Amino acid sequence: MKALRFYAPEDVRLEDQPEPTPGPDEVKIRVRSCSTCGTDVKIFNNGHQNLSPPRTIGHEIAGEVVEVGADVAARFGTDWQVGDRVQVIAAVPCGECHECRKGWMAVCENQTSMGYQYEGGFAEYMIVPAQVLKVDGLNRIPENVGFAEASAAEPLACAINAQELLGIEEGDVVVVFGAGPIGCMHIRLARGVHKAGKIILVDVNAERLAMSAAAAHPDETIDASQVDVVERVRELTGGRGADVVITATAAKVAQTQAVAMAARNGRISFFGGLPKNDPVIELDSNVVHYRQLHIHGANGSAPEHNRRALEYISTGQVPVSDLITHRIPLEDVMSAFELVRSGTAIKVTVEP
Repeated sequence: MKALRFYAPEDVRLEDQPEPTPGPDEVKIRVRSCSTCGTDVKIFNNGHQNLSPPRTIGHEIAGEVVEVGADVAARFGTDWQVGDRVQVIAAVPCGECHECRKGWMAVCENQTSMGYQYEGGFAEYMIVPAQVLKVDGLNRIPENVGFAEASAAEPLACAINAQELLGIEEGDVVVVFGAGPIGCMHIRLARGVHKAGKIILVDVNAERLAMSAAAAHPDETIDASQVDVVERVRELTGGRGADVVITATAAKVAQTQAVAMAARNGRISFFGGLPKNDPVIELDSNVVHYRQLHIHGANGSAPEHNRRALEYISTGQVPVSDLITHRIPLEDVMSAFELVRSGTAIKVTVEP
C-alpha cells in the first residue's frame, strides 16, 4: 500500500509499505479521508518531539472497518463489523491517570497521538490501536455524514473543548483571531450551538480573511494589518470590548491584543500554541485583575468531544462540508501540504 512516511524535517516520502495486519485487540480500517492542518505542515518542516521516525503521519482520520481483531468484542465490549464507517480520535488519553479519572482527558499526562506514537492516516490502510479502543475513541459516523466531513470532526472537537471552557452565553460578542479552518469552525460553533451575538473575525491576510468570511459569515471582519484591532473592537462594541476572544493563530500579538480588548468579566482562549522557541508574551496583569478576566488554555480534545463533533455535523448545527475546499488523492499528497502552507485553501482533505 501507499503511505506518507516522515523520516526527518523536510524528508517526507510517499512510499510503498506492507499492508498492516491487526493484532487480536486491534481494528484495521481502509482510510477514506485524512484531513490536513497546520500541525501537519509544522511536522513536515520541523518534526515533533513526540514523533519517532520513520512514521506514517496524519491524524484527522475517517474510514471503514475491514478487519476486526478476535479479542476486540470481548475486551472492549464493542460490536465492530466489517463495513462500519468510523472516525478515529487523534489525541489518545491513557484513561488511568489522575486527569483522566477526573474526566479531564484532554490534558491526560500520558497522552499519545495518532501519527506520532502510532501510524497515522495518510495511508491506504491503518491500524486502530488497542489504546484508542480502550478509551472509546473509535466513533461510528452518522449515516448523513460523509468521510471528508467526518475527518473534520477532529479539529471541530478541539474547538468544542475550548468553547466548553469559555462558557459562551447567548448574545455574547465573540472575536476570533485566525481566518483558517479552525477559525471558521469556531465561528459556526459559537453561533450554531452557543447562540453568540456579534462575531468578529480577525486576520492579517486580506485574501484569506475574505475567503473565510465568505464561507463562515462573521458579522464583521478586521484586517489587522491595516487597523488597530483593539480600537476597532471597542468601536464595534460601544466601547465595552469583547465578551469572548479566541486566538486560533500562533501569534504572540494576538494574545496580547486579546487581553487588551476583553470586556469586564471577559473570557479568553489561548487556542493556538506559540512557537516553542518564542512562547513568552507581555501581559498587563492589572488589566486581568481589574477587569476580572478569565484566561484559558485549550489543548486538543477528549473522545467525548469527537462524538459531539460528529453529532453537531450530522444535525447541521455546525456544517463543515463547504469548508472543505480541496480533496486531494494520496498520490498528490505533497500538493495538499503546499495548499495548507500557502493559505490559499480553507480545509484540505487527502482521500487515499
